[in-house]
Amino acid sequence: MIGTQLVDSNCPYCGEPIQLVIDCSIAEQEYVEDCQVCCQPMLIQAVLDDDGFANVSVLTENE
Repeated sequence: MIGTQLVDSNCPYCGEPIQLVIDCSIAEQEYVEDCQVCCQPMLIQAVLDDDGFANVSVLTENE
């Protein structure tokens, strides 16, 4: 699956629901993005499965 995928998750700091845009042209990625609610830096880890869907983990920056 080429393009982007919207993934619903929760901030590991404030617990608020957030929506992430995952670039599906990259099979494995790790990056830091600020929470849209509390502005804390979250570590985003995304791995595409065999069908091209993103499995996403959202952690605090220090985990």
